[in-house]
Amino acid sequence: MARPPFPSTPSREGPRVNEEIRIPQVRLIDQDGEMIGVLPTRDALARAYGVGLDLLEISPNAEPPVCKILDYGKYKYEQQKKRNEARKKQKVIEIKEVKVRPNIDENDYQVKMRAMKSFLDDGDKVKVTLRFRGREMAHQELGVKVLERIRQEVDELAKVEQMPRLENRQMVMVLAPR
Repeated sequence: MARPPFPSTPSREGPRVNEEIRIPQVRLIDQDGEMIGVLPTRDALARAYGVGLDLLEISPNAEPPVCKILDYGKYKYEQQKKRNEARKKQKVIEIKEVKVRPNIDENDYQVKMRAMKSFLDDGDKVKVTLRFRGREMAHQELGVKVLERIRQEVDELAKVEQMPRLENRQMVMVLAPR
């Protein structure tokens, strides 16, 4: 099968500019946002150079491709600012780990619960690890009770992403904020 004479999408990063646009005709939008219409690419380039600006391919997959007259340096700067804003607004979700024991004391339990609630309020996931030592492995139901109590207390703040499961000598449960 023969390849088309011109690639339909830009081969390098970003849109094509000025002489990189090798399509015979383009739909032109001027610097004020006015739709000019379909013109030969040479005429569109001449108009852009005439006002001291660049011809930028906005929509390469349209038929014919849409080009706009604008300042390419300013356009690149604004795109970079938009990317930086989007990156600032992103929240990286971390997994915080809270370790408990099957025979945890009430005060210790309350301290761990406060920590879990603050992690969930901050939008982080919480991995609750319940560790068994020695003969505690014979009484796994005590560990299940502790994890069930934790799940009930944080029910309005979090949902269980991973139900409690036994891994070697510890039970693990993952909570995600609602």
